[in-house]
Amino acid sequence: MVPGAELPLMDGTPTKLIDKPATKLEPEREKWGKKIDFLLSVIGFAVDLGNVWRFPYVCYKNGGGAFLIPYLVMLTFGGLPLFYMELALGQYQRCGCFTVWTRLCPMLKGIGLSICVIATLVSWYYNTIVAWAVYFLFSSFTNSPPWLRCNNTWNTDNCTTFDERILAIVKECTNEIVIANHTLFNTSTLTNDTGAGIYNYRINDTAYMSAKCRDVKMPDTSANFYATAASTEFFERSVLELQYSDGIARVGGIKITLALCLFGVFFLVYFALWKGIKSSGKAVWITATFPYAVLFILLCKGCTLPGSLDGIIYYLSPQWDKLLSLEIWIAAAAQIFFSLGPGFGVLMALSSYNKFNNNCYHDALITSATNCMTSFLAGFVVFTVLGYMAHVQHRTVETVARQDVGLIFVVYPEAVATLAGTSFWAVIFFFMLITLGLDTTFGGLEAIITGILDEWPFLRRHRELFVAGLMVWCFMGALVTTTYGGIYVVQLMDTYGAPISILLIVFLEAIAVSWIYGVDRFSRDIESMLGSPPGPFWRVTWTYISPVFLLSLFILSIMNSPPPEYGSYVFPYWALTIGWLLVCTSIMCIPIYIVISFFRTPGSFKERVYLMITPTEIPDHLPKKELPVYL
Repeated sequence: MVPGAELPLMDGTPTKLIDKPATKLEPEREKWGKKIDFLLSVIGFAVDLGNVWRFPYVCYKNGGGAFLIPYLVMLTFGGLPLFYMELALGQYQRCGCFTVWTRLCPMLKGIGLSICVIATLVSWYYNTIVAWAVYFLFSSFTNSPPWLRCNNTWNTDNCTTFDERILAIVKECTNEIVIANHTLFNTSTLTNDTGAGIYNYRINDTAYMSAKCRDVKMPDTSANFYATAASTEFFERSVLELQYSDGIARVGGIKITLALCLFGVFFLVYFALWKGIKSSGKAVWITATFPYAVLFILLCKGCTLPGSLDGIIYYLSPQWDKLLSLEIWIAAAAQIFFSLGPGFGVLMALSSYNKFNNNCYHDALITSATNCMTSFLAGFVVFTVLGYMAHVQHRTVETVARQDVGLIFVVYPEAVATLAGTSFWAVIFFFMLITLGLDTTFGGLEAIITGILDEWPFLRRHRELFVAGLMVWCFMGALVTTTYGGIYVVQLMDTYGAPISILLIVFLEAIAVSWIYGVDRFSRDIESMLGSPPGPFWRVTWTYISPVFLLSLFILSIMNSPPPEYGSYVFPYWALTIGWLLVCTSIMCIPIYIVISFFRTPGSFKERVYLMITPTEIPDHLPKKELPVYL
């Protein structure tokens, strides 16, 4: 007999039922409200500032139109398969960059920490570039932009305006005396061919002088076209105030106005992320769509400018001989990889909020195609304006071009400042840069947030406070880039913070998914979501081509990593050492966790290795198979 509320215990004490307090359930994981919210978020992350200035220069420097061949080859066999793999992985496992490795290969959980380290380093310098755009935006609300004049307090005596750097055109003529074969001709019988530059002058009744003239461009004595430009001095001496820094060795103090712009950027990012995808999914409706509207407006305007066709021809003129060079293939692989952005944990984080049966295969095709077409479109936008500048300045397109951040903060601002309605063009251009940067920031920080909240779900109840703490941490780390010499720090971190280590991380992801977790098991996972398994192309690419593609890029990036540069500044060797330490900081998380995992796992050496590569957790959201009913 079991004691109840109405029955006494053995000693006669009446029983008393005590209700066990219900355990407080963790908040349920979110899901995207609409499919378009997810697509815009992925597109917004992939399309960033690099699409506007990096792709056009990589294209024209590596064969022009011929570059599109290796670019599409690398997209097909490298970028797109990895893009699809991460979307499918995140959607099936429905977790971030930490927890997913408990379900795939526990010993590689250090990859999650590496991703968070890289995302943090990127947030420390990338948002400063957005802050520069904010500074330019506020400076654009004037009738005459300050970067077009040389009468400002920050200008030097060597400052030159746009008009002052126009190469003079003079006429060079050769004279020839012609004896007429008849006499008594008058001036009216002489004809001038002004189109060919031929002018005839009567000397006497039997002779006249024929002058053949042609326009000759005066030699360009400037070794660096932009060295003394008013736009360069505004960027370097007003926005950055580089004159108060002696390079990366002494970066100087913090520039308050830039720090305030940076604070404003993180303030906007916080209110886009604090409620999760409910808030960020709404923000991307503006930040992901506005850049396309501006790009089309700028393209239409650029095509109407004189000389724009020369810029487009220069941009796309194919150099087929370069296809035989290894450099063009390496450049194409690097460009497509860093453009699509696998390995940063963002694609996995964003897709983890999808519905289980969402068609992530179509999403991968749509978003990757949109990204590549945006890069191609941005090339036309940039080179129509560069062609116009070359035409007005009487120079070549190559002379007026820059391949660093100076394109969007020196060259393009100067170009739009010469157009009618200067303020309008400047405002929409810099607002476009801000929205492009914010989208990428949303994705990078969401990868950190999702990874940590999935690993420690109790933090979901305090998401607002956690996100606020993360914003403070990233803002404090980024303050060093708002110093007077902050651009040197930005260039150092941009070179070493992510590009090298992320290649090794994605290589290990591809190996873990295809060889440890198993491409067959991964294919069954995709079949359970989409109803059909991936075809042989995807399986072969994931298993063989993508790992070789990534490992080759990683080795080449170590062997041929160019040092950071800005203008003529040469970074000291100790700064390059710090850069390689940044690379090691993120990479070393992986072997350190493997060692820790080995000593924490019980059993013999063989048993430990087996347990370390065996999934220890199964997603609890998978569709439950119904048990058979026997009659």
